[in-house]
Amino acid sequence: MIYWFSATGNSRYAAQAIRAATGDMCVDLLPLLREGGAARVESEKPLVFVCPTYSWGMPRIVEDWIGKAKFSGNRAAYFVLTCGAQIGAAPAQIQKLCARCGLEYRGTAAVPMPDNYLMLFPSPTQEEIHESLQKAVPLLERTAAVIARGELLPEEKAGLMGRLCSGPVRSMFYSFYVKDKNFSVSSACVSCGLCARVCPLKNIVLRDGRPTWNGACTHCTACLNLCPAGAIEYGKKTVGKPRYRNNKTFPDTD
Repeated sequence: MIYWFSATGNSRYAAQAIRAATGDMCVDLLPLLREGGAARVESEKPLVFVCPTYSWGMPRIVEDWIGKAKFSGNRAAYFVLTCGAQIGAAPAQIQKLCARCGLEYRGTAAVPMPDNYLMLFPSPTQEEIHESLQKAVPLLERTAAVIARGELLPEEKAGLMGRLCSGPVRSMFYSFYVKDKNFSVSSACVSCGLCARVCPLKNIVLRDGRPTWNGACTHCTACLNLCPAGAIEYGKKTVGKPRYRNNKTFPDTD
């Protein structure tokens, strides 16, 4: 069973690669995250969790969902984290999560893909997107093959910088920067409500046909990147930046 969460499509793409090798069913975590509560997860085959990297770690919303879930059946668990560059000490943190949840940790794979955190970084160019996906395909195929064979995923031990980034830097980043107060919507808004439907925390509510944010943001960027009218901005940091969405089907890169 492959559980995936993706705001802009990169992790969905990665989940498709694993499905191609294992034949397992893919489950979109978005409706489960929005539902909240403790999900019941039963699987005869190993579990695979695919998600992006937020501040050198698994998104807290995904971590919280796994922590609350009730698992039965096969408890072997693989993790695949898409990222802009690196995942720091995320594997060590995920291993501790598995120990708390009674899961058998089988390793974490890092898969660099186009970075789309527009609040801090420039939008990737089409050339950069194509090059990044071309590099990701063989890595995803190797990762999927390891999972299909039931072997442990190879990992590199995080150095001091990785531990710092996934530890105190991550905590401070969430505390001081991951806020929704800078989101705004322009007159280009068409009141379609997509932003509210794709928010994993149900943090966006339409009032008079326009989105409002209510303080429980995780900076997934789904509302920002997926808005069909390009009407949502994050202060001045995203103005003029092309939005990103990976609609491709693995292994397409064009």
